[in-house]
Parts: sequence; structure tokens; C-alpha cells
Amino acid sequence: MPLSSVIDLHIHSTFSDGLLKPAEIVDLAESRGLTAIAITDHDTAAGTDESMERGHEKGIEVISGIEISSWHGDTSMHILGYRFNHGNRLFSNRLQMLQDGRETRNARIIENLNRLGIGVDAGELQHYSEYGQTGRPHIARLLVDKGVTKTIDLAFKNYLGRGAAAYAERFRFSARDAIAMIREAGGMAVLAHPSSLDPSLRSLFPLLKDLCRVGLEGVEVYYPSHSPKTVKTLLKIAGELGLLITGGSDFHGMEHSGYNAQEWLRRTLIPYDLVTAIKTTPGKK
Repeated sequence: MPLSSVIDLHIHSTFSDGLLKPAEIVDLAESRGLTAIAITDHDTAAGTDESMERGHEKGIEVISGIEISSWHGDTSMHILGYRFNHGNRLFSNRLQMLQDGRETRNARIIENLNRLGIGVDAGELQHYSEYGQTGRPHIARLLVDKGVTKTIDLAFKNYLGRGAAAYAERFRFSARDAIAMIREAGGMAVLAHPSSLDPSLRSLFPLLKDLCRVGLEGVEVYYPSHSPKTVKTLLKIAGELGLLITGGSDFHGMEHSGYNAQEWLRRTLIPYDLVTAIKTTPGKK
């Protein structure tokens, strides 16, 4: 596949839990020969203007993107949104509800850590989330730097993951509401990394069918952890349900992602045709 057709529609910046600023991501994408990207920060579109401005300078197409934490029944999932109006006031107000929920949970996690004898305060976290909102990944990095645990994975396993010693729940929308708010802002909603919900994919067809009924329009087929067999199965399901196909690397920065820029490119050999399909879907702007 020629580099001129390579895209990545799943990237995180410093406005959530990534390590690079939006402009730096665009610069890196340009240096690696990508044509189009979407920065899909968790529950915020605050980096969109910066990335679009740099994209215009560099000749890289930047699509508005977001990754919204949600639930469906008893299943936690992430809904990706693309090509929405990121300046929509109602959309921004709803995102603020999610961001306030993160702040409330952070305070509860810090209380839980202190109760466990691990001294952490909110001020220490500002270094880790200087440009955006604070979340569990930032707390995990702080725990590693303080020597409480050796790795971010262990921080989640022992302290921050669901059911772990310092875990706290937070407010999140239902998948129905997350999909609705994306669509009402003129965008399209996509289920992120579906194999994380069910590696066997056996329950995926009925789940996607349910979500289609409330407005889901796409599924993330191309993803680093998706094997060729998984991709083939997802393509089949997407075809049967009439869903658009997206893909991306879930890139957070070299250090956090565990691979270098050249490896990033190899993980994002995703055709520009996917962007064309998104742009030509009726009702999308």
C-alpha cells in the first residue's frame, strides 16, 4: 500500500492520556507519511482545533474524533465519534459531565490510596496531565515514579483496575446516549476495539445489532491486537449489518505504546478509502 494512502483514526494526545501534544502528533504523522488522522482523546475534543490547524499547515487531513467511555447492559465499552461539530455547545456540555465525573473519581482514588498508606495528592498529578484532563493512566504513572509499583500494568492490576484496592467508579453515559450525542453533533458513532469486549467474538453480532438499533454506524476492524482471523470475522459481521469500517493504532506516544515511529507506521497500514466512506455517509459533515 503506498504511503500516500495510509491513515490512523485512533490516536491519543496530552489532552487525555497520550504523551504528545496534538500538533506534535500531526508533525509525527507527516514525517511518517500518513495522509489522514483522527485524535480520539478520552471524553474530550479539546485538542481538535490545535490538530486541525497544524494539519492545515502540514497538508495532513485531520478528522474530528473522540473516544467516549460508556456502558451497555453490564458491559463497559468505548464509543468512537468522527466528523462531529466539536464546537457544538450541547455536545460540549455533555462532555463536561464526563470530565466532572473523572475529577470526582480521581478524588476517590486518591482517598483510597491514602487509606492504603500510599501518600498521593491531587497536586502531584498536575505534572502528568498538564494539558488536559487527569485519569487513571496519570495516577498509574505517578505510582510508578513513586516506586509504589514497577509498571503501569501492575498499577492497574493492584490498585486502579476494576475490583482493585483503590478502584472507584465514575459517571459515564449509556452507549445509547453516547451514540446519540455524537449523532446530534453531526458525527458518526463507531464501536472501539470490539475484541476487547469478547476475544472470541461470539457475542459480538447480537451486541452490534443492538447498538445499530440505537444509531451505531461503524465498527473498528483494524486494530493492533486484532489478528487476521479477527479482522476477517469483523469484516464479515460489518458487511452483514451494513456497518462502516474504521481502524487505528490506539497510539499514545512511543514510550507509552512500546514501539517506535517506524513500527507505528507498520501498525497503521489502513487505507484512505475508510475516510472516504466516512465523509460520504449521508448526514455527515
